Amino acid sequence: MYTTRPYVSFLLPCYNESQVLSETYRRVKAVADSLGKTYEIVFVNDGSTDATLGCLLELSRRDPSLTVVDLSRNHGHQLALSAGLHYCDGERVLIMDADLQDPPELLPGMLALMDEGADVVYAQRRSRPGDSIPKRIACSLFYRFLGKLTEVPIPVDTGDFRLISRRVVEIILQMPERHRFIRGMVSWVGFRQTPILYDRDGRFAGTTKYPFWRLMKLALDGIVASSVRPLALASWAGLVFASCSLALLVYILWSWFFVGKTPQGWASLMMVVTIMGSIQLFVLGIIGQYLGRMHEQVRARPIFIVRDVFRQGGRRGLGDGEVTRCR
Repeated sequence: MYTTRPYVSFLLPCYNESQVLSETYRRVKAVADSLGKTYEIVFVNDGSTDATLGCLLELSRRDPSLTVVDLSRNHGHQLALSAGLHYCDGERVLIMDADLQDPPELLPGMLALMDEGADVVYAQRRSRPGDSIPKRIACSLFYRFLGKLTEVPIPVDTGDFRLISRRVVEIILQMPERHRFIRGMVSWVGFRQTPILYDRDGRFAGTTKYPFWRLMKLALDGIVASSVRPLALASWAGLVFASCSLALLVYILWSWFFVGKTPQGWASLMMVVTIMGSIQLFVLGIIGQYLGRMHEQVRARPIFIVRDVFRQGGRRGLGDGEVTRCR
């Protein structure tokens, strides 16, 4: 551990990023050296199956400012970020991806905004030419839909690329939830949060670690972790269709008493049954998402497990399988 905190920590989660690590390290190191202040670089190996860990260990042997956190398996991007935050000692922490879609050269401008009083400086995408058109459309719709659901506004067109102050880091570390949505958690903390605009580039090398199904899972985690309004939506849906059912019952009774026959139509009956069954399953699905997360939270398993931490050319002295929940 440091006797005094570094001025800034760079936090970069990695999963199968061996093709880009050398360039990422070169650019991050150049930005860090240009600051003229103390710094540390924290890479989190999220259970990579390629040569990522070997590349990181080689870098750590040459650079005493570099820390490598090696997780026991692939925990996912959000938990890898959470693990990295536990090992970042800086007064300010820059969270960015290792694929160089997030340019580290943006840091001086972010630091300047933080010097003016911001606790969070989040990078807001002005454009994202490196992403496909369907992905851009899907992400745009998601952020705006999420904004309608959450009680605390989450800035649109922003990822996890941001600079956060030490006190924000400490608050995030106190949050015990397992299904984590870091950008939503940071927004919930509050304080002064300021955007900085940038154009998001394509990956420097390698392939995306967020295919469509992972984006959908992240979107679902983001909605459930940031809002309980879907439960209210389920309640309103139940109320609306219960009212429709009551109106249909009144119509049937009126037809029987005053017209002398019940309404005919097998097709219309099956349509009503199908609609009602679908709505019931939809509502149960929403409730199930929240109950499933409550079940995993109640089990109180650690949110990540660290196999080893390498710092200043060697192990930090941890036993195999360090288990961490929160500080």
